[in-house]
Amino acid sequence: MTVRVFASLEEVKGALDRPIGPGEWLVVDQERVDAFADATGDHQWIHVDAERAASGPFGGTIAHGYLTLSLIPMFGQQLFRLDLGQARVNYGLNKGRFPAPVPVGSRLRARATFVDLRETGAGNALTTRYTIEIDGVDKPACVAETVTIVVR
Repeated sequence: MTVRVFASLEEVKGALDRPIGPGEWLVVDQERVDAFADATGDHQWIHVDAERAASGPFGGTIAHGYLTLSLIPMFGQQLFRLDLGQARVNYGLNKGRFPAPVPVGSRLRARATFVDLRETGAGNALTTRYTIEIDGVDKPACVAETVTIVVR
């Protein structure tokens, strides 16, 4: 997939409500899940104990929801680049949901849609909805709206 480059706010406005992607598949392996558990201190057995998780509600270990959410910057770089403003600052999330669990070994990819662009005192606030798909699963792993401030 070719990264879509936006060089002006007008180009971003023209792309509102038009899906971008999907990006490349990424396999979520146990090593990544364990590293995330170590980084966050979340060592819940459904994520890190393969033996116990095998007889648990998901039939094996699953990725943390926040691990899936944390992949958004990587997926976003695969999909688009904003070549405008002095800087881009992560302002936060409007919404974040995890409709389906991500079994370890699953392949994920993302799509993005710019859903709002508005002027603020700090710059232009761009709201982007990401949908992270699981290969072969109808429900997405994550749907989240991020807000990025494009600093003047």
